[in-house]
Amino acid sequence: MELKIKAGAQTYLDAKVKADDLVLLALDDGSNKFSNMGGSCTIGSKFQLVIVDQADPDFQVPVTNNLNWQLFTGEPELTYLGAGLNLDYKNGFMTLSDNSGILDGAVTISHYQAPTTAELKEQMKTDGVHNC
Repeated sequence: MELKIKAGAQTYLDAKVKADDLVLLALDDGSNKFSNMGGSCTIGSKFQLVIVDQADPDFQVPVTNNLNWQLFTGEPELTYLGAGLNLDYKNGFMTLSDNSGILDGAVTISHYQAPTTAELKEQMKTDGVHNC
């Protein structure tokens, strides 16, 4: 798997991603522990970059990239990622695309911190109003 990070995205991400960061390209559809989204309307159409402190066993597929990031994705994500994968930034949004077209027009980036038990309980109370 290869990702080309275009100049616009590189400029946007320079202050967010350090050279030694471990970055995951993950679905943001409720299918993994890094996603707060969920519901059938988001399956395969939402992606995120997640900066983590340590390797995750669910994200072991290396993603070669032109910035030489330590970038990985998971097997489930491969279902939606095709040849010619690009990440760009225009008009305030990061866009992930491949040869088939735009995969996600609003890719997010975050630093992952495992939620506390209290945060998980609160999230469970409010998820129903945020998910489709």
